Amino acid sequence: MTRIRISRRSLLTGTAVALAWTLSPLAPVMRRAEARVGPASRDAIKAIIKSMTLEEKAGQLTLMPSAWGGGVAAQLNPPAGNSNFAQQIEDAVAGRLTGVFNGNGAAMAKRMQEAVMERSRLKVPLIFAADVIHGHRTIFPVGVGEAASFEPSLAERTARVAAYEAAGSGIDWTFAPMVDIARDQRWGRAVEGAGEDVLLGKLFAAARVRGFQGKNLADDDAVMACIKHFAAYGAAESGLDYNVVDMSISRLFEVYLPPYRAGVGAGAGSVMSAFNELNGVPATGNKWLQTGILRDEWGFDGFVVSDYTSDEEMIAAGYAADRREAARLAFLAGVDMSMTSGVYIEHLPGLVRDGEISEKLLDRSVQRVLAAKAALGLFDDPFRRIDLEREKQRSRRPESLALAREAAQKSVVLLKNEKDLLPLSRKARIALVGPFARAVKDSNGPWVVYGDNSHAVDLALGLKNAGADFQIADGSGVEAPIPGGIEDAVALARRSDVVVLAIGEGERMSGEAQSRADITLPAPQQALAEAVAGAGKPVVVVLRNGRALALHGAVRQAGAILVTWFLGSESGNAIADILFGDVSPSGRLPISFPHESGQQPFYYSRKNTGRPNPDGPLVEYKTHFRETANRALYPFGHGLTYGDIQYDAFGLSASKLGSGSIEAKAVIRNAGRRAAVETVQLYTHQRTASMTRPIRELRAFQKIDLAPGEEKTVRFLIAAEELAFVNAEGRPVREPGIIDVWIAPSAEAEGVRGAFEFDPS
Repeated sequence: MTRIRISRRSLLTGTAVALAWTLSPLAPVMRRAEARVGPASRDAIKAIIKSMTLEEKAGQLTLMPSAWGGGVAAQLNPPAGNSNFAQQIEDAVAGRLTGVFNGNGAAMAKRMQEAVMERSRLKVPLIFAADVIHGHRTIFPVGVGEAASFEPSLAERTARVAAYEAAGSGIDWTFAPMVDIARDQRWGRAVEGAGEDVLLGKLFAAARVRGFQGKNLADDDAVMACIKHFAAYGAAESGLDYNVVDMSISRLFEVYLPPYRAGVGAGAGSVMSAFNELNGVPATGNKWLQTGILRDEWGFDGFVVSDYTSDEEMIAAGYAADRREAARLAFLAGVDMSMTSGVYIEHLPGLVRDGEISEKLLDRSVQRVLAAKAALGLFDDPFRRIDLEREKQRSRRPESLALAREAAQKSVVLLKNEKDLLPLSRKARIALVGPFARAVKDSNGPWVVYGDNSHAVDLALGLKNAGADFQIADGSGVEAPIPGGIEDAVALARRSDVVVLAIGEGERMSGEAQSRADITLPAPQQALAEAVAGAGKPVVVVLRNGRALALHGAVRQAGAILVTWFLGSESGNAIADILFGDVSPSGRLPISFPHESGQQPFYYSRKNTGRPNPDGPLVEYKTHFRETANRALYPFGHGLTYGDIQYDAFGLSASKLGSGSIEAKAVIRNAGRRAAVETVQLYTHQRTASMTRPIRELRAFQKIDLAPGEEKTVRFLIAAEELAFVNAEGRPVREPGIIDVWIAPSAEAEGVRGAFEFDPS
């Protein structure tokens, strides 16, 4: 377990930390930055800061949406205030802007950078940022979908391609990865992250940072990563976007902070503050978070940027009285750069002149931003990533699309496959039914600024490319019925051998501001499913979704169910590969599928309570809802293959662990007739401790290839430090007790198991 230390100093939110900064604010930051930018750049940055006016310093801490941003960018983040591109150029020339985000490619960046380098007083290059969340022009599976691969190296590869394309179009900095743990599937932004588990979250956070930033930030195919949203945004009450978060210190440090720390540890150059408040203090104004933990405890030496107007939003939250106070609180909390609101350019100079903010503190934040620009190579070559021809050459290359197809294949999860309904025969007469049968517009998924849905392969085209015999009936819209649609779908089903039912969520049903009170299928689609099931033909459900769903009726009872998320550019081809068995499904759920919406928040590593319901029927006065057991319909880690996987021969290398490590092993066998990829998972549970422990915690996993009839011995090392947990004071502790161990295919599967005594004293 990553060591966590909360010192008394980091818990202070008063004058002591500010005083320490005032005494020597630039020297330690400069020393850390020197390793990244070199002494020449360090000296140049100091000289630039010395020659800046207060307004120019505030300008370096001000980021705005591009006034020339294109339709998709404007829909996602409408430009605030100045939306005139000519005026925005003049603001940049005057030193009132550090850069813009979600602009219109290399042409836009070239015009702005040329103006600044030719006409500005100090000629500090602009930085160009963008929401490159799961691809640039080539679109990969959404974050939670890609996490279903249980393959962090895959995420590193897709982030590398996304950076390659984005950097080719003038982008220096991406607002990704999102690393929030999401345990309430009502929250729309669960689609962007890696799901509900801490280990998976840490591994994918670090992998995506490495992928975006490459070997050297100054390379023309690297972009700076931005860890977001700091902190605990995924724990918003009721899964309601922008809502408050209130939690214990132990849960914060044990569950929600580790993925951010992993991203910082991987070298992320920036961090974004969150919209939510944490325990009564908005994250953007939270000095304990942005300074005490992030900088003092973790040693982060990059810069912090607010989320879109999150500094100004402290007014509506009741924390800041006005824009001036919002600027002061955010800045003193440790937020270096303001995004969109304009409160820094408007008020920082006056706050310094009035003595409410030290100019040395202002210089420190400017230095952090300029050091990032230097690390990106912008002082050496302001046009390093701006090349119109290169922008075209890097877009949607064959090898990038091949990776998109591979990533999509590995992201698909087979939930159910009764009587080996899948894979399908190409000779079968298929009724392709549902609103996503040929829904190109919903293929890429949410948070795609630069990808074009019209270039994506929908399911119909995927089946056609696979040589399938099929006919299409839409049946219904995503959220509205189609007159006569159900009748047409049922008629087609009756004259077919099998129904492929393509249903789920549209891309505007997931993502930011898309919290859902009820995470079931829209009523028109459920009605379609019930009617088609009545035709009496085998049904394969192909779900499109950005979150876990509560499946009911004919959907839940279908012979086979595939979770396909939003898979991006190669959606249809990848799904067809799975449907016809050209590729065996290997994805595993990174989030638990509940029985009912009302179980949310729901996650596998929950506590037993003092009255757990025993296995079997519901028992009165035990922990469960009236309608359902306190279990998942499909748990975290679940996913089937086209093989027949068996677990056997559990073993431990010792019966007791003090320090060091202990080995757990099992034999995994494929008794089926098809090759398979199995994701073998190791879980532990400490039976008794000074704080109750989750019923299971994922400690490790391995993906193994198994030919028909093949078996392999899988071995895991459990280190003593991994068995630490965070106590109520925020300190990591290791306590003696019995440790249960499972090697299993999911968080609720029995697999094979054993136990050992842990005595770290």
